[in-house]
Amino acid sequence: MNILGISAFYHDSAAALVQDGNIVAAAQEERFTRKKHDHDFPINAIMYCLKEGGIETDGLDYVAFYDKPFIKFERLLETYLSYAPRGLKSFWMAMPMWLKHKLWMGEFIKNKIKFDGQIIYPEHHQSHAASAFFPSPFDEAAFITLDGVGEWATSSWGTGRNNKIKLEKEIRFPHSLGLLYTAFTYYTGFKVNSGEYKVMGLAPYGEPKYKDLIFKELVDLKEDGSFRLNMKYFNYCSGLTMTSKAFHDLFGGPPRKPESKLTQKEMDLARSAQEVTEEIMLRMAKHVKKETDMKYLCLAGGVSLNCVGNGKMLRTGIFDDIWIQPAAGDAGGALGAALFVWYQLLDNPRKAQKRGAQRGSYLGPRFTEEEIESWLKENNYPYTKYDNGEIPARVSGLIDEHKVIGWFNGRMEFGPRALGSRSIIGDARSSKMQSIMNLKIKYRESFRPFAPSCLADDVSEYFELDRESPYMLLVAQVNKERQKRMSGDQEKLFGIDKLNVARSDIPAITHVDYSARVQTVHPDDAPDYYNMIKSFKERTGYGVIINTSFNVRGEPIVCTPQDAYLCFMRTEMDVLVLENMILEKEKQPALKEDQDWRKLYELD
Repeated sequence: MNILGISAFYHDSAAALVQDGNIVAAAQEERFTRKKHDHDFPINAIMYCLKEGGIETDGLDYVAFYDKPFIKFERLLETYLSYAPRGLKSFWMAMPMWLKHKLWMGEFIKNKIKFDGQIIYPEHHQSHAASAFFPSPFDEAAFITLDGVGEWATSSWGTGRNNKIKLEKEIRFPHSLGLLYTAFTYYTGFKVNSGEYKVMGLAPYGEPKYKDLIFKELVDLKEDGSFRLNMKYFNYCSGLTMTSKAFHDLFGGPPRKPESKLTQKEMDLARSAQEVTEEIMLRMAKHVKKETDMKYLCLAGGVSLNCVGNGKMLRTGIFDDIWIQPAAGDAGGALGAALFVWYQLLDNPRKAQKRGAQRGSYLGPRFTEEEIESWLKENNYPYTKYDNGEIPARVSGLIDEHKVIGWFNGRMEFGPRALGSRSIIGDARSSKMQSIMNLKIKYRESFRPFAPSCLADDVSEYFELDRESPYMLLVAQVNKERQKRMSGDQEKLFGIDKLNVARSDIPAITHVDYSARVQTVHPDDAPDYYNMIKSFKERTGYGVIINTSFNVRGEPIVCTPQDAYLCFMRTEMDVLVLENMILEKEKQPALKEDQDWRKLYELD
């Protein structure tokens, strides 16, 4: 049985294919269109999933759309009416998409992909909950879903047992933890629905000086983790911005202009918003533990990408273990919707797998060595081909020489994190590598930290973490014996001036608060990536490297060899590894446009 899951028309549209309960394929539309956070109907992702599953549209038994459009429309109408005549401009901007596509979702899907079967519409937070629990390694667990807003719900919790999930309680719009965090994202000058992780990365540079003010004026938090927002400070119900004049007056001025200089104020706001978010997450978790008495917790929804909060939740020991959906945002709703149909609706049996059913989240396209070599020859791009067994030693040697390497190997990751399939890698021991990668490769803000990839068996050698973190969704402290404390004039530094102080023997991945966003690599998930890091350990004694996503600021992670080559040539990367072929920058000809691999996935 083939079930196609779809999420679309908000942000991060995606598709996923489940065959007889197995997750066969999943991908975000942005990877094919090259439009960051593409929200359009994911036709390219759908065509990829069908191709990967070896079927055409007539082979589908069900299509599942990740939320209920009519209920969401009801919420929009009620909100606009409640605030009328304010919000009229926002209302008229939203209506064309609703009247053209969203209200007629069933007909739109059937016409777009030529599907005549049944379309199922789980609720938005049901899709999130299904994506959290069903692929998890637990037979039973509690779950919490946290995001901006679905239809009405903004947060929910419940339980999963065997092949069923049950939502118990929810918090409803306009009271939203996701929208609270997004309000501070907007106010600190970053882009809504994509810059939230920048706020998280900026937070360690600041102090939580506004935390008490947020709880006093903006958020009424209860002991059970439920809360209400004081809506006079927010504008998202009726306007085109997140925050109101009252918000600006409270925090001493208008929002920071995008791309303008960051000040200590933004750092302190980021730290304050982060600590408020963590407090709400922890109170919710404690309440859910009390109500369910479950040993394990599953998380999904965009707020669950807050890996600092996730790490703190794990360290508190409220639950014995937690599992977080790698594509926790709306993209993962496509997968959750498909799994919801297979288990919840069709009542198929479920047996939890020891390490989860998502197999490292390597669910996107891959390209064969033959395809890549043919393309390289066609374009006269110089390369050296190696036997597969030679690649780990060759690449680990290049890392040891402090080269910056584009690593393109196997199936593309599903979710916002590069996990060693479409990654830029480098030497974590280098005190200069963080700055080099930010300014010369990624072309992004200098304060942004990089994440480590380490061998799964070695994680405790480097970090205060006693379990796997395969999806880079847990932050942990670098082990104290590896830390280097500041001294003398260094102690007087504040804000971004702290960045250039080496804080451990792996400084390139150690943030200013001695933390790191950890990815553990298991040989069953990514054997080539694992063997390369293992070779680096054999060479240097360090089983850890830098791993950042293979893209530049403002672009999606690369999907095809063409995407990878263009990114390689447009940055100051030294080396590109395409499966078992290595390309050196100085040997490449002047850049030219070439074959578009996306034609593989277009409709006839």
